[in-house]
Parts: sequence; structure tokens; C-alpha cells
Amino acid sequence: MDDNTLGEYLRARRALVRPEDAGIRVTGVRRTPGLRREEVATLAGISADYYLRLEQGRDRNPSVQVLDALARVFGLDGVARDYLHGLAGASPAPRRRAIRAERVPTGTLQLLDVIGLPAFVEDRAFDVLAANALATELAPGLRAGENRLRTMFLDDAETARYPDWQDQMAGMVAAFRASIGTDVQEPAVTALVGELSLGSEDFRRLWARHDVRPLSGAAVRMWHPEVGALELRREKLGIGGTDGQLLVVHHAEPGSASAQGLAVLASLAASRAASGFEELATGGPED
Repeated sequence: MDDNTLGEYLRARRALVRPEDAGIRVTGVRRTPGLRREEVATLAGISADYYLRLEQGRDRNPSVQVLDALARVFGLDGVARDYLHGLAGASPAPRRRAIRAERVPTGTLQLLDVIGLPAFVEDRAFDVLAANALATELAPGLRAGENRLRTMFLDDAETARYPDWQDQMAGMVAAFRASIGTDVQEPAVTALVGELSLGSEDFRRLWARHDVRPLSGAAVRMWHPEVGALELRREKLGIGGTDGQLLVVHHAEPGSASAQGLAVLASLAASRAASGFEELATGGPED
């Protein structure tokens, strides 16, 4: 199958730029969403034929200057501009191992047990590699073996925990592109994207936008059936010595209602863990 990721990205970004935002006066009815190819070429200072070859994949070696000009026309930020350069092979990218199951460092696993906050470890493909009981209490999809994109787009119960689920979805897809970089043809990535594209119209729409944006520390609103609304902060911390693993921690402002809610969830998680140990000791629940 022909791989024209650069052309797909250029077409997606071109369709998202409003002519008036690019300084183009609009008269009459336009059939093309966003900018026309010749308009992009003029704004970037290149020929329309050359830009057409880039979109069609007939020229895959644009110069750094051309890429920077296109990034300016499309209004790309630094992250998206670097992503564009990576697609064109114009800047060296660090060589990564194939996305596969990785071991979480022992020290990080110990930290999950003692941190006292909902925390989990994810890899570059948003697979949850490890999670503490409080994270799973906060959202059942935050458990080892789950994929956060899969649960968000295919599990309605998980989506219901996020009042701002549409923003969450858009941010996750953009962050996923930033996380995998140019490794979009990795078997694990293509399998996941294919599954989500078949199962979710929302995912297909967001994936087609080619947005690239790291999902770093941010405020997140959640709802829990036993404690109600929660206003939390989510921090993402890189784990040294791994291939892009992140430690993700949720926390609340000290003394807030959300902090009290997390304390209640911690009690529930501890109680359920104790019940589980008791069942193991007695050989199962009593009849």
C-alpha cells in the first residue's frame, strides 16, 4: 500500500485553514473547504505544480525552507511544525524500538503503591502498563492491560465519567499523534487505529484532522458515581530509562471538595482491597 502520510497531513491542514484567516478575500461560493492548493502555494512562495506534487506524494523531499513556509501558512505551532518536518524526513528523529509491551521499572511500581494518589503508567501507544488501586477506583479503564484511547472511544461508561468528553477525546487523539510521531505504520498503531476507526465515528473525524498536540499537565473534570464531581489536575512525568513511558498522576487542590472526594475513594479502594485479601485467606466469599 502506498504510504503518503506527508500528503495526507498537508491536505488535512489545508482544509482546516479559513481563507479569511490567511488574508484571502472570499467572494461568492467556495466548494473547497479551507484553502485551495494554488492559494497555499502562493502564500508559501512555491509553484502550484510543486505543491500538488507534495500532496500527491510525487515529491517527498521538500526543503526545510519550504516546510517552514507551509507551517506558517497552516498556522502550525512548534510541535506541529516539528511533526511536519519529521513526516518529510527533513530533521533527524530519534530511532525508537517497535512499540511493544515493556517492563515498568521496579522503583516506579513501588511509587504507585505508596504515592497515595490515583496514578498509572502508560506507554507511547497509551496502553496502561501499571496502575494503583486508587486510579482504577477513579476510572475502571485505568488498569493494566487497557488502552486509554480504546476505553475513551468504545466504552460509553468510561466516557460518561468525563463531562468535557469531547475536549478530552480531541486532546487524546492529538496527543496520540504527538506520542507516536512518524511511527504511524507500526503494526500495533495501525491495528489500534483500524479498530477505533471502525468502531467510532468520533475517532475517524478527529484522526482525519491530523492535529498534533502533547497532552501535558492540565485540569480535568471527572464524575464518579460514589463521590460526584471532581476537579483535578493531571500531571504527566517521563520515566527515565524507558522508551517513552509516562507516570500519570491525578491530584486535587489541598482542602478542596475534590481532595475530600479522593480521600473517600482511597478509603473505598482500601476497603475493597482488604475484602479481596480476606476472600483469598478464607478461600472465597461465604455463601
